[in-house]
Amino acid sequence: MVDQLPNLGRESEMLSAMGLSSMDDLFSDIPKAVQRNTPLDLPPPQTEEEIWRDAQRLLSANVPVNSRPSFIGAGLYANHVPSMVPMMATRGEFLTSYTPYQPEVSQGMLQAMWEFQTMISELVGLPVANVSMYDASTAAAEALTTAVRVLNRKVEQKDTVYVSELVPEHRFSVIQNYTQGGGIEVKRLPHREDGCLDMEAAKVAAGSCAVYVEQPNAFGIADEGIALLKDMLGENTALIVGVNVVSLGLMEAPGHYGADIVVGEGQPFGIGPTGGGPIYGIFACKQAFIRQMPGRIVGLSHDSDGQRAFTLTLSTREQHIRRHRATSNICSNETLIALMGAMHMALLGPGGLEILSTRNAAAAMLTEEKLLGIEGVESAHPNTPHFNEFVISLPGSAENLCQHLDRRGITPGLPIEILFPDMENNLLLVSCTDQTTEGDITALAAGIAGWIEEVVA
Repeated sequence: MVDQLPNLGRESEMLSAMGLSSMDDLFSDIPKAVQRNTPLDLPPPQTEEEIWRDAQRLLSANVPVNSRPSFIGAGLYANHVPSMVPMMATRGEFLTSYTPYQPEVSQGMLQAMWEFQTMISELVGLPVANVSMYDASTAAAEALTTAVRVLNRKVEQKDTVYVSELVPEHRFSVIQNYTQGGGIEVKRLPHREDGCLDMEAAKVAAGSCAVYVEQPNAFGIADEGIALLKDMLGENTALIVGVNVVSLGLMEAPGHYGADIVVGEGQPFGIGPTGGGPIYGIFACKQAFIRQMPGRIVGLSHDSDGQRAFTLTLSTREQHIRRHRATSNICSNETLIALMGAMHMALLGPGGLEILSTRNAAAAMLTEEKLLGIEGVESAHPNTPHFNEFVISLPGSAENLCQHLDRRGITPGLPIEILFPDMENNLLLVSCTDQTTEGDITALAAGIAGWIEEVVA
């Protein structure tokens, strides 16, 4: 194929114009010691058309989540996003906006960011929220380091935090990456067989800098004991709660039962799963943590004429002159994606959020009831309340089931061993959203029953 780009093959002309005789002369400033003298083991070059055709071929192997019955979630959920959200987000004033260093020409953007903060604060029941984090994992890690900076001098277990053992491996690894450099020791809190936090064992965390738990947890369990955790820990140990934001349409806001910091994945508001990104994290806290919290805070004030005005009140950036005093690893936050979340929340309103949350929970209840009617399928955590996902125990390998049903156009969920490698391979996490239909549930139940009959039996 002949490439249509006219300037290809004119290297000699370029070198002549530069007064050079060879490509080696062009790169002569690179020390010989670091130059590569052998060619890279790569396939032959392609034209742009060939590259584009290959990219389309590779992308076509992906299966869109909404093209089949899908029960995969585990942190990223395919809730319906109103069409108004992408329409508004692609307006130039949002799409091309960067950090509003000049507030006098960025009032609209700053107001939108402030509205996002306000919504998150109201949602989680805490007075202060920033303008987003990278994702839930970095938000959790930043929350723990923030708590250590604020409370370390007041506690008995210095430089020590506790993290629920049901925090998935991928999130826990991020927490470890963030804490190890600061000399922070991370200890784990055990859970009972029913999937709830072992409250008796958790007493050991009193006197540490912070405790991080998730509500609902990785099994979708709404753990009532977490509401009692702050009283047990005491004032000088920060309670950090990771949330599924959609659940807050039905469940109590963590700030109302003592949480000092609330983090989570904002993705269900504003965007779909998008293949894993871009996504955005939320971070809200009590006033005592505000000067050590990561990210940016937009404040509301008044200008010299008495008119309402917005400006960046606080921010933690490594580019600052006093970067050796930086309190966070975050640089460019996920403002555009976060504002898509704000648009979604504004369109829903409190009533719409309650309906969305109810639909998620109802879909999970109906799905669980249907699956537990199949011989050989059992609940891994019976008699515990769930939100939008739950774990079932299968009479065979969960991975084998997923492969079997994938060939039949169904995504049944996520094998638990992917999140927790040490757990049994017959556990399957089933996730539901407002997009889960009765037809999807029927197809999943029939698929699992058929797999048991064809493969397991």
